[in-house]
Amino acid sequence: MSEPIVIAIDGPSASGKSTNAKIIAAALGYAYVDTGAMYRTLAWHALQQSVDVNDAAAVAALCSDWPAKLVNREGSIWLEVDGVFPEAEIRTEETSAAVSHVAAVPFVRDWMKERQRSCVQFGNLVMEGRDIGSNIFPETPHKFYMDAAAAVRQARRDADGVSDNLAVRDQRDSTRAASPLKVAEGATIINNAGETPEETSARIMGLVEERLN
Repeated sequence: MSEPIVIAIDGPSASGKSTNAKIIAAALGYAYVDTGAMYRTLAWHALQQSVDVNDAAAVAALCSDWPAKLVNREGSIWLEVDGVFPEAEIRTEETSAAVSHVAAVPFVRDWMKERQRSCVQFGNLVMEGRDIGSNIFPETPHKFYMDAAAAVRQARRDADGVSDNLAVRDQRDSTRAASPLKVAEGATIINNAGETPEETSARIMGLVEERLN
């Protein structure tokens, strides 16, 4: 039996990772994995448990023993906490403000890496995040780094009505000690400014098809 195919899509906030990863997963019949949602779920859980997200030791202790389980929900892989996936709650401004702090904890990143690599139990994957090609699945030949100018990405956030300072988020993600955001070795850079999601995803799927044939 052949190894599952993993399409890794990395990039900064508002670069179009989620939109394109969902389109590609649906088109190919692969499972979709939003690794950012996994970190958001832990951040949400930390807030629910009144854990100071700026206290790395406390966050690590929480992560080492929390009731989280990987599940496949209609083709999307999520972490459920006590059987619940807080889909709306992990997108609040409070959780958004906490997630970068939680994601910077080395123990958390190691814990997440183990769970994210185990997602292949569900078959072929389209996995999006910030360190998929550089840290989670560096061996996959299907590595993409999605990007657009900072002004373009900020405009997308503003258009969505999301209050998010991308400059601050980019700085935090790219300078953290544990698995910083960067272009993975061998990754294809996809600048999608001026493209529709359908055009970008078609471009990526064309490259994947070339590599598989």
